[in-house]
Amino acid sequence: MGTAIQLCVTSNPAQGRKCKYEGQSVRALPIRILSVGKKRSRGLQLMVDEYADKLRYYCNVEDAQIRPNPRNARAQVDAEDEAVMNLIRSDDWVVMLDERGQDIESEQMAELVGDAGNTGASRLSFCIGGPYGHGRKMRQRANLSIKLSSLVLNHQIALLVLMEQLYRSWTILKGQKYHH
Repeated sequence: MGTAIQLCVTSNPAQGRKCKYEGQSVRALPIRILSVGKKRSRGLQLMVDEYADKLRYYCNVEDAQIRPNPRNARAQVDAEDEAVMNLIRSDDWVVMLDERGQDIESEQMAELVGDAGNTGASRLSFCIGGPYGHGRKMRQRANLSIKLSSLVLNHQIALLVLMEQLYRSWTILKGQKYHH
């Protein structure tokens, strides 16, 4: 994986965590979410679209869905890996969502979004793997690997949690009241 980002500092333990960028101006990179999965339910898509609309107040956001290639597990992972890698540019800052990734809190996610603007990248790409996870190329390419929960999440649930956390991140960065 690429260069690590140091995610969050604790200001006063009695007050809890604070994001180092809270209330400061940060460079808003366009966000692209790449998720491997079958057709989404109408309800899920409505919720994803709602968060995408909220996020567009802060940054450009694109939700790209990659259809799974169901064969045997190894061939499926390899085919999905290739499809995802074809959508990632060399100057993307790539965050892989993985059950073995770094466990982060909302303030750390906000710092990740803020820090990404300082990497020289032109876009922040989040990658959600299919049912068998990410392939070798993605694991090598990712700049950072995080997990959204200690629980294993279905890719559709992971997408919704990610969208909400990205919106929460921007409200933290802007010092708005959504996050308590």
